[in-house]
Amino acid sequence: MTAAPPTADIHYRVQPLDVDAHLFSVELHIARPAAGQTLSLPVWIPGSYLVREFSKNLQGLAATQDGRPVALVQHSKNRWTADCAAGSPLVLSYQFCAYDSSVRAAWLDRRRGFFNGTSLCLRVHGQEDAPHSLQLQPTEATAGWQVATGLTAVDTDERGWGLYRADHYDELVDCPVEMGRLWRGDFVAAGVPHSFVVAGAAPSFDGARLIADARRICETVLAFWHGLGPQATPAPMQRYVFMLNVVDDGYGGLEHRNSTALICGRRDLPRLGERKPSDGYTTLLGLISHEYFHTWNVKRLRPAEFTRYDYEQENYTELLWFFEGFTSYYDDLLLRRAGLIDDAQYLKLVTRTINQVLQTPGRQLQSVAQASFDAWVKYYRQDENTPNQTVSYYTKGSLVALSLDLLLRREGRTTLDDVMRALWLRCEGGPLREADVLAVLQELGGRSFAAEIARWVHGTDDLPLAELLSAHGVQARAEPAQLAQRLGLRVQESHAITIKTVLRGSVAERAGFMAGDEWLAIERPGEGSELAPERWRVQRLDDLALYAGTAADILAWVARDRQLMALPLPWASIWVPQVVAAAGDKADNGDAKTASGASADMSAPSNLGLEISDAEAARRWLAGPEGSGEAATTP
Repeated sequence: MTAAPPTADIHYRVQPLDVDAHLFSVELHIARPAAGQTLSLPVWIPGSYLVREFSKNLQGLAATQDGRPVALVQHSKNRWTADCAAGSPLVLSYQFCAYDSSVRAAWLDRRRGFFNGTSLCLRVHGQEDAPHSLQLQPTEATAGWQVATGLTAVDTDERGWGLYRADHYDELVDCPVEMGRLWRGDFVAAGVPHSFVVAGAAPSFDGARLIADARRICETVLAFWHGLGPQATPAPMQRYVFMLNVVDDGYGGLEHRNSTALICGRRDLPRLGERKPSDGYTTLLGLISHEYFHTWNVKRLRPAEFTRYDYEQENYTELLWFFEGFTSYYDDLLLRRAGLIDDAQYLKLVTRTINQVLQTPGRQLQSVAQASFDAWVKYYRQDENTPNQTVSYYTKGSLVALSLDLLLRREGRTTLDDVMRALWLRCEGGPLREADVLAVLQELGGRSFAAEIARWVHGTDDLPLAELLSAHGVQARAEPAQLAQRLGLRVQESHAITIKTVLRGSVAERAGFMAGDEWLAIERPGEGSELAPERWRVQRLDDLALYAGTAADILAWVARDRQLMALPLPWASIWVPQVVAAAGDKADNGDAKTASGASADMSAPSNLGLEISDAEAARRWLAGPEGSGEAATTP
């Protein structure tokens, strides 16, 4: 008889107990507990900056020592003390209700299971740095499932069930577990083994294409950080796992040290026999690139405030503009350098980001550093007023990276690529402060960039994008705003027009619209004073021009709390083609702020388009130092 593999002093046994009740069972064995051992469950998961209260789904918590029940005293929403003696093994048991299908918590049904350790694994206070082990045990209902995780396998069967090990609690909870009837593909990039598992794909799924494209992304990112050929430095991970959950409609991802959990819509996957990739597939490739880049930029090179996570409360930093924003800059740029998109596709993505920021009034009220700090209460708690009071550190942060890169390249001493690699070396792939960024910029750029960081990161001025793009062969041109932009509305269109957001200072705000209104109809004057007004039912914004015609003023009939209201709209000023300034005059809106910080005229927000005016200058930026990725290719 072979001896059972050793388990760590902190050992968890997790079993998908009841797939129809969505219940995982968990047993926690503590070999040497402290007297009055304290335990807690995290309230958030790193990478997703919101207190999520995972303990709300924990039930049936009980403890025993030497076969006898041990009393548990609850001190807060997520913390307990066991009335145990020191030294003798302590066993805790509980269940977790897994109803969250996102990448942030846990899910279990008849088709698949998934969990993050921050949801299921109680933290043993005082022993966080000790080795931890995890036993994954199937049931009759899940015996045919496969398991995928970034944890180190100790003793597992061919499907992945069995014993895993982590060096400490942080590693344990940073390795999510996917289980189910999974499609799997494997590849090697720069000597590192990678696995890609997919749950829920349609029969048309082209797995070979996904693997080929994922390999190109990984090779490009690895070369970015570690170089090519004999001079290449080792990657920080021994292996990497992509876990993709495919659903009817969804999108998102969460980074981990040697894996990532992803969600995409079924129609976004590549399809057999389809030569031209869809926009949805390009978006998925950007997500893969984004989360993989995080392996370096946030999981290792990370805010100094995140040197050690505090799992029981918010962890604040002003640096998400760097870690999320700069990653958002490189995710699509590295797709271009991998040859998965061409210059026109890349500039289309940049254009979309620029316009998202320019059409957000909150950018003139809150700096991107403040937005980083407020992520816990603003970005992750979005409502109808979010665009009016904050700016996304993803989108504006990516434009800060774009502006810095173009500025550094124009001055000719260095590039943002070099800055990122120098920061990796300076910080030894660990905690980073803004002072490190400034120091490396000055060292490589030959001057201080403190003024630019102050204006672009800690101020609310718009970025000089048109000027910087022009220096690299890309012309920014102003374009007429769409009808929703001229109105200052963000809407959902179905049987009626539902108002989701009213932008600050807009025509719609002055007319009295508010989020939640259902826009049912318009009323226009009759043709001639003797004719009664005409009322037309509307279901889409496009209907407005159809029925309002050349009327100077109309009434918008909306339902608010089931009461009908008529709101006056100056239609002539909305539908008449807007006169826009040349991009060089007003593209970055640097002078468009009023004293209060609101836009001078939100009825016509800036809208830009980009086109290449100097192909060689653009190529030096877009293709990278090796001139790679001449064009997107199709099989």
